[in-house]
Amino acid sequence: MSAGEKPSGKIFDLKILKRIFVYLQPYKSYFWLVLSLTVLTGVLGPIKPYIIQHAIDQKIANYDYEGLAQMAILLVILAISQAVAEYYHSYYSGFLGQSIIKDIRLQVFRHVTRLKLRFYDQTPIGRLVTRTISDVETLSNIFTDGIANIAGDALQLIFILILMFYTDWRLTLISMSMLPVLLLSTYIFKEKVKVGFDEVRTAVSNLNSFVQEHITGMSVVQFFNSEAREYKKFREINQEHTRAQIKTVFYYSVYFPVAEIISAIGTGLLVWFGARLVLQEEVTLGVLVAFIMYIAMFFRPIRMIADRFNTLQLGIVGSDRLLKLLDTDETIPHHGTIELENLKGDVEFKNVSFAYDGYNFVLKGISFRVQPGETLALVGATGAGKSSVINLLTKLYEIQSGEIWIDGRNIEDYTLDSVRSQVGVVLQDVFLFSTTIFENITLGDPNITREAVRQAAEMVGALEFIEKLPNGFDYNVMERGATLSVGQRQLISFVRAMIFNPKILILDEATSSVDSETEELIQHAIEKMMKGRTAIVIAHRLSTIQEADRIIVLDKGEIKEQGTHEELLAQNNYYATLHKMQFKDLSVNK
Repeated sequence: MSAGEKPSGKIFDLKILKRIFVYLQPYKSYFWLVLSLTVLTGVLGPIKPYIIQHAIDQKIANYDYEGLAQMAILLVILAISQAVAEYYHSYYSGFLGQSIIKDIRLQVFRHVTRLKLRFYDQTPIGRLVTRTISDVETLSNIFTDGIANIAGDALQLIFILILMFYTDWRLTLISMSMLPVLLLSTYIFKEKVKVGFDEVRTAVSNLNSFVQEHITGMSVVQFFNSEAREYKKFREINQEHTRAQIKTVFYYSVYFPVAEIISAIGTGLLVWFGARLVLQEEVTLGVLVAFIMYIAMFFRPIRMIADRFNTLQLGIVGSDRLLKLLDTDETIPHHGTIELENLKGDVEFKNVSFAYDGYNFVLKGISFRVQPGETLALVGATGAGKSSVINLLTKLYEIQSGEIWIDGRNIEDYTLDSVRSQVGVVLQDVFLFSTTIFENITLGDPNITREAVRQAAEMVGALEFIEKLPNGFDYNVMERGATLSVGQRQLISFVRAMIFNPKILILDEATSSVDSETEELIQHAIEKMMKGRTAIVIAHRLSTIQEADRIIVLDKGEIKEQGTHEELLAQNNYYATLHKMQFKDLSVNK
């Protein structure tokens, strides 16, 4: 467990509980129903020994068969009532818990989709999966197995003690003689298991992170023949998880037999002294039988209460982690109020500096302007800052200094949604979701028709290969588009960008991962897409940007030179050097 994830150590952390109980507001009626059923189940149980006591002392002792039959019927009615109450208590407490975690899970997912990419750069995805799934599940236990059951057990214990003292204080004291020993063992067990559960939660988080990361990067593992090494790492993490689980199993294996022995000793003492009192006719047989039942009912909740508290503790820990995630102040600010409409496509960077970590700047005071309908190409070595320009224009990250203007107004003045709706992006690494081609293109937007998708696919040149696939646009591409080629995935990303009819088009290494034939097809589509749009193109292949209106050469976050293809070649500087090196590589490869 990382330093930032340590639990508070409090079972009843009022600050956390207060925030969690806010989610109860839509379900207040169910909460009061569960609370009423908790009281009812806590009271019905101890009545049974009291009835049996009177049945023995008043009916059996006096050979009152008719009265005994009435007592038997009363016990049956009591048992049925208790069963019905427990059924509804179990059902509605579960319903309450699941309803609340449904709302919380939706809030958590909505929150994580609004976090800045910088947060994901610094947080393992597996940990976020654990927060969204596992920790939310443990939170439900606060309502289903935690507070409600603890309250019910406590109420039952109080009611049993009242009946016991009311019946006979001497037998009550004898029955309670082993209680301090049981409470001590329960406390030790609770503390041990709490530590064990913390270790289990940490191990689960580590397992999720490792598995998610390595399944995502399985091609790298197999390419470099690293299966055995990664298996060894996983075996160690898995062993740690098993060790933590076995530790908690050990504590349970020790505690419950010890608790049974303590309970048995208490029962034995009660029978020994109680029987003597019966023989001396100081108490009745019915009282002794009732006390034997009382002591069994009394020790059972105490044996379970440690488990209840640990369940509650797990819920508190899970809630604490979830609330810290929800409190993460890494959401993208929505300061702008102006809707970006009727966009012309005038983009200007004014002395923009940017660092992903806040201090290692990848862009250093760059300034340039793209006129409406103009095509600007960005070139430079890896790490020069080309992709960072795109990340800032789409507001995936925030700049440290400078300004970005669109159509003569600061980008911060516009709403985030309206900016992104006007910018179409095609990335080198195309991500496709595990769903149909149609869903991947429309991203679930119900306003986009199949005919519009078909027209966009035809314009890009993707319609032919899509219609050849089984079910056409309804073909499931599987996770990350694994059943499609790189070129096919790239063409689908072009259709996805075009279907929203963006006024600004960004192509980030859009043809660097495709073959020559597909590149020719894509270049033809790019020419159509760029027509009437402002375009910013990033490319390693200089041959694809020679027709650009202007080319900017970036190096270590600074603009070194800019101009047309011919102008930059004539300057015989950075661009010319890149051009010579690339075409030299091409001639060598031939």
